[in-house]
Amino acid sequence: MQSTGTAKKSNVILAIVAASLGYFVDVYDIWLYSVLRVDSLNALGFTDKASNEAMGHLLLNTQMAGFILGAIAFGIISDKKGRLAVLFGSIFLYSLANIANGFVTNIPMYAICRFVAGVGLAGELGAGIALVSELVPKEFRGWATTLVATCGVAGSVAAALFAKVFPWNIGYWIGGGMGIALLIFRIGVFESGMFERLKENDNIRRGDFLGLFKTKERATRYLATILNGAPVWFFAGLFMTFSKELQEALNIANPFPVADIIMISAIGLTVGDVIFGGLSQILKSRRKAFTAALTLMAIAIALILTITKDRTSFYWLMFVAGVGAGYWAVFVTTAGETFGTNLRGTVAVTAPSFVRGLVIPLSIIRGLLIPQFGPIGALTILGVVVLSLAVWAVYRLPETYGRDLEFVESHENVGSDDLAPSAT
Repeated sequence: MQSTGTAKKSNVILAIVAASLGYFVDVYDIWLYSVLRVDSLNALGFTDKASNEAMGHLLLNTQMAGFILGAIAFGIISDKKGRLAVLFGSIFLYSLANIANGFVTNIPMYAICRFVAGVGLAGELGAGIALVSELVPKEFRGWATTLVATCGVAGSVAAALFAKVFPWNIGYWIGGGMGIALLIFRIGVFESGMFERLKENDNIRRGDFLGLFKTKERATRYLATILNGAPVWFFAGLFMTFSKELQEALNIANPFPVADIIMISAIGLTVGDVIFGGLSQILKSRRKAFTAALTLMAIAIALILTITKDRTSFYWLMFVAGVGAGYWAVFVTTAGETFGTNLRGTVAVTAPSFVRGLVIPLSIIRGLLIPQFGPIGALTILGVVVLSLAVWAVYRLPETYGRDLEFVESHENVGSDDLAPSAT
């Protein structure tokens, strides 16, 4: 029989692996749609550029709407029922949606599948990060969450590679099959002891989404958490997904296929996750890692929009911008560290999904700006606003490196000192 310490260590390792594979599947699906967008819509009859792009935006926004609604639902479930309830429910819903997606024959069916997949995927990352954050010792927490996020971002590389090999519908079936396999693998994962101890205290309200807005300080903290990650999906949603249209706007001859740009950018994101996740541990500061990443990202995006004239420079600048945008590991780690155990799952699930959901207003605003400023001018304006807000958010959030996570958020109407020790 294993000793208690050995058993705990094996449980932690299993949780990290399960969360890593879950996020891999999550990111695989998100980018699978992006790389298959043109081919799948061509197969459904939308062969001209205007209708293909319009339907592409519609389906992307539908998926992101699913993320938002699913995030709220799964976030509450994560804090009320536990991290594992979300990890099982989310991957099951996603798997069914992706398998069905391979059979679609029209836009309404496609939209329903993307919406349901978005709802399912909304719970994956946050619940996994919350579970890992609560199981791993605080000194190693950043390394563990960096591993989870890096494995996840590698799913975008796999999506781009699979899209080059398989027809679009088989790509979706592969994603659904991976989800079912992961569901079976997760049977041996254990719940967070920190959450189990909290659950024993009936006097602490858990999963109160509206509780995030009951004090000005807490609401600001939550807003800053979301704005902190906004540049990642500004780049991912408007640069990577619509790289074909961006290259055309830059008058680049013989533009790269979307799959190629997504793959090189995704490699950059993966490299960035390792660099900035590790940097946050080495420097013992999440804030310094954020600052370095945002600086690199801003420089690369500025160069893309101002001096890029040929396909080679565009290709490599997208890689560099991807490295800068690869602070997602630090972002999700901070989201899990910033709030108490009774709201940690809610924040860890909703914040990343709301960041992804920002693609909806960003794409709408981009469309409104284009007639007056052109596609490049519109992206420039949005970039300045999004990056400026992210810098504000970084310095508004507390430094969370090495923070003890065994605390809860008070639900009284008080100010910035509304943190109370968790019952043990």
